[in-house]
Amino acid sequence: MKKTNILSILFLLLLPVLAGCTKDEIIFDSELPQFDLRPGYQLLEVIVPQGTASSDKIYITGPFNGGQEAVGNPMWQLEKARDTDVKWGIYLNPADFVDGKTLADGYTFYNAEQGEERSLTNTEVVHTDAPALGGRLNVLVYRWADYFNKPQAPDEIVHDGYVIYVVDNSGFEELAMYAWGDAEAFGGWPGMKATGKVEIDGVTYKYFDTGAANEGLSLNLIFNDNGAGKQLPDFSVTLDQDFYLELTPDMVIEYDPAANVQHDGYAVFVADFSGWDALYLYMWGDINDLNGAWPGMEPTGTQVINGVTYTYFDLGEANCNAGPEEHVILNNGSGKQFDDVVVFNLDRDVYLELTAKGATEIDPETYVPADTPEQPEEPAEPEEPATECKLYFEDNTGWDALYVYAWGEKEVFGGWPGEEAVAVETVDGVNYKVLSVQGRGESVNLIFHNNAGMQYDALSIVLDKNYFIIANPDNAELK
Repeated sequence: MKKTNILSILFLLLLPVLAGCTKDEIIFDSELPQFDLRPGYQLLEVIVPQGTASSDKIYITGPFNGGQEAVGNPMWQLEKARDTDVKWGIYLNPADFVDGKTLADGYTFYNAEQGEERSLTNTEVVHTDAPALGGRLNVLVYRWADYFNKPQAPDEIVHDGYVIYVVDNSGFEELAMYAWGDAEAFGGWPGMKATGKVEIDGVTYKYFDTGAANEGLSLNLIFNDNGAGKQLPDFSVTLDQDFYLELTPDMVIEYDPAANVQHDGYAVFVADFSGWDALYLYMWGDINDLNGAWPGMEPTGTQVINGVTYTYFDLGEANCNAGPEEHVILNNGSGKQFDDVVVFNLDRDVYLELTAKGATEIDPETYVPADTPEQPEEPAEPEEPATECKLYFEDNTGWDALYVYAWGEKEVFGGWPGEEAVAVETVDGVNYKVLSVQGRGESVNLIFHNNAGMQYDALSIVLDKNYFIIANPDNAELK
């Protein structure tokens, strides 16, 4: 009897299935159309790489629209598909193209947050395919430039010789390191580019492997903008150890990794040229007296960033939730202050310059301290002697408690809820609840409340005398 090979039978049974699943017929979700066609327009549906955020701004650039000049122009910005994050689209009208150019002259894509389009091997990409009018074309973007700029973990790197670690605040678009001395160790001018990036204890360094063959050489390092015309002063080293350096726009300085500061939440950094004897930070807003009643919190410490020494205030991890809107007042705790120098939601670090004339927000990446010679202080005018003002309240509110909050030129009873009127004095047979305050003619506005939901705006007064006030359930009047 003839024997039948069971594998042959199974193969024959699978043939119809395999025939219906050819490679050409496999369609991925990202390739499915996501935008409707429009007559007279060329539709590009762009498949973006993983890690593209839905909030990124992506533009098409090429000779047909002025290249990089198109970045920032909404006409050339891609739109994210409604039902997927990996597909973006743009409708192009050839009537908008310039200089008689078409898509066949080349185009690429630029992500304003992550840089230009790159291939899998970190080379530039130019597309030339184009759909017909009224048609569509799928275009694949493999990588953004930022993918290749991310720092590596230290344990992923095997170094060749000693290493120069650089915190790069030079502002150069490109960075190269040239060396002269015992040898032109890294080639002719402008030298070598950084070997890579690495993150150590939260600090990102560009690093240069100097090569085991160069160990022991005495060299003068010149950091430059890759030969484009700018360079920093020479920095001398002997390659018998690793070096940590910081580059500023003007110089090369040694960097101490041990000085890295771990902050408690976001921080307010102040370049303090005020000349004040003390510095405090007070916050009010959705939460009054956040991090301390007036004059506020004392500095947490100092930190050198890009060559500038900042006094900083850590705001606390528990407060940094992008929630409350807070106003920042810088003051010296004894009469000098600048109000609302910044108003924010505790959702970022804030950098400020403080001088005797005021406070302004700055960018630490580009900030260069201005010359701030000390200005002779004008003699202070003698203060008028304070007057004790008593506020007598005939309490007809019916509330369990009467609180008084005052705002205006002076928050005389402190932050909200103010002060409860408890003391009692009898005048002409009438029992009054009494509050006392020292005043010098400040104008204040009174709010009466029971600290339990009942309140109303009462009166505006000047703190230069005593007042007798009738507190009714919903209004107040002078006697």
